[in-house]
Amino acid sequence: MRHPLSPFKRRTLYSILVVLAVLAVGTEAMHILEGWSYVDSFYFISFIATAQGPPTVPTTDAGKIFASAMAFVSVGAVISALVFVFGPLLGTVVKVGFDFVEKEEQRLRDELRKSKTAEE
Repeated sequence: MRHPLSPFKRRTLYSILVVLAVLAVGTEAMHILEGWSYVDSFYFISFIATAQGPPTVPTTDAGKIFASAMAFVSVGAVISALVFVFGPLLGTVVKVGFDFVEKEEQRLRDELRKSKTAEE
């Protein structure tokens, strides 16, 4: 039985779910540890996850330790998701670019050979 999603769509779905799970866990933990509202907690974690740095500093030691750990986990999750989603696209773009350069190089070699034979 085949899975209804293509490998690319499935990989994209898993990547998005991992990022959402990290954001949800981080938001809930900061809400509990720091007593911030859910909006402030989500804002804080989204800044951590995108490697922009925190807009505010946690006041409790537990919040600081958790935020430090979440920085590694969330940045890794976001980078992995971006690579899983855009990696195949970038691979295709690079391959097309290399193919173009090779064809252009061959065309220039052919022109150079023609001009040399015309001079002789």
